[in-house]
Amino acid sequence: MADSRKDGVDGLLVGHRLMEAGEHELALKAYLRAAAENGMSVDVLSALGSANLALGRLGQSEQLLRRAIELDPSFVPAQNNLGVVLMERGKVPEARVVFQHAFALDSGKTDSIRENLKRAIAMSENSVYSEPEEKEVHNFSLVRRGQGEYVLLSAL
Repeated sequence: MADSRKDGVDGLLVGHRLMEAGEHELALKAYLRAAAENGMSVDVLSALGSANLALGRLGQSEQLLRRAIELDPSFVPAQNNLGVVLMERGKVPEARVVFQHAFALDSGKTDSIRENLKRAIAMSENSVYSEPEEKEVHNFSLVRRGQGEYVLLSAL
């Protein structure tokens, strides 16, 4: 018989493992359980934002990641993932600023952030020189790198 008095496994840890396994919906539920147990910390908000990003719920992801950054502006994974969301939503200039901030906070150590910043710079510079009536189609793909961190890949 299970002893209900003992603490269960941390919802964030379970959620991270489920994200790694590609079980994004289940990870979201685990993160929500962590929020109920521990409150809406920067880690929980960032994890919820990452799960929503993986599920393609960009609006929800953006809101959660912005809240995480409000709590801790120096939390690099939330900064990076917000940049990815903004790129996906076509907000390239704002994404560039967010990636620049993440890159500075990270001191340029993380390859995925550097690559995301390069793409955002290239995209923003391309949009400056392209003609207004030209409609570019961008094929982006998200690739998971580390615990709840994503990199945005595109064919430039």
